[in-house]
Amino acid sequence: MRKTSLAAAAIGSLASATSAEAAREGTAFLCVTCGMQYPESAKPPESCPVCDDERQYVPPEGQQWTTLEQLHKTHKNTIKQEEENLYSINVSPKIGIGQRAFLIRTPKGNVLWDCQPLIDDATVSRINELGGIAEIAISHPHYYTTMIEWSRAFGGAPIHIHEAERKWVLRPDPCVKFWSGERKTILGDLPLIRTGGHFEGYQVLHWPAGADGKGALMAGDQPQICMDPKQVSFMWSYPNFIPLNAPTIRHVMECLDPLAYDRIYGAFVVRGKGVVPTGGKQVVQRSADRYLKAIQG
Repeated sequence: MRKTSLAAAAIGSLASATSAEAAREGTAFLCVTCGMQYPESAKPPESCPVCDDERQYVPPEGQQWTTLEQLHKTHKNTIKQEEENLYSINVSPKIGIGQRAFLIRTPKGNVLWDCQPLIDDATVSRINELGGIAEIAISHPHYYTTMIEWSRAFGGAPIHIHEAERKWVLRPDPCVKFWSGERKTILGDLPLIRTGGHFEGYQVLHWPAGADGKGALMAGDQPQICMDPKQVSFMWSYPNFIPLNAPTIRHVMECLDPLAYDRIYGAFVVRGKGVVPTGGKQVVQRSADRYLKAIQG
């Protein structure tokens, strides 16, 4: 109960960030519901296009805004080692969608995979101890959040986003590097694969060295790890329960089929502890077959 009360108090304090402190000139406001950060302005945006989209939602209480400065007062990050050369970055209490980010260490530099709203001095210091961030890649717009702040904190690290998602980059910056096509390799041997599906430019990251060399799929939320980590699923909208259609699922599977991976890392610890520890490729195939059977009858 105490944790619940603390979380509620934190959310309440976030909503109050539209006070005089937050409304001064030059504030980069964040949407409380999805965590998207907007360009600096004297007052919050009139709406959040990400939440107005059918894949997301504006809560019954209405649109609310916060700032990174406010988050520094109410939230903190925990950096946890998941396996050799892989660390998760977790924010508490929950803010925005509640996803975690990952730091992948490689001989050619570190990659930040996906992003979460909170970045502070303690987080930057710890990541620098682990070798910093050379490049950033984000699966889809729901996790863009404060990506510009992350890039700037690590020397303008390039952020790799598929060209199809250009319209969703709502805080433009030269550090965002759009790519086109179906595959792009970063830092020598980390391929980004455009699968489409949840978003047109949705991308996964394949980490060949993960899972003791058996390969790991950094999936974000597609495939989405279920509460039972022996299952995954695919949706156009998770909060609004809108499924993907059969041709799209087949295309996603065609994109994933060439990849060798045994483990899957997802965005949410609450779903099967956020990992399919072994047999990941078989789990995805079995789950896709089940999904197609369910929607086709």
